[in-house]
Amino acid sequence: MSKWLPIVLGVLLVLVGGVWTGQGLGYITGSFMTGERLWTSIGLVCVAGGIVLIVWAVRRRRT
Repeated sequence: MSKWLPIVLGVLLVLVGGVWTGQGLGYITGSFMTGERLWTSIGLVCVAGGIVLIVWAVRRRRT
């Protein structure tokens, strides 16, 4: 299970970051985050971190 944990966390980061980015850009409405640039930035950082975590985990599994 520990081999899959970084990949699962990375996917969750990408999904949550995507939602936060969409809310920050105003594509997803109905929240206090809608239209706030701060949440766009936080979402993009989460997406980037998730991608880095996934790539790192996949490379680690191959060795």
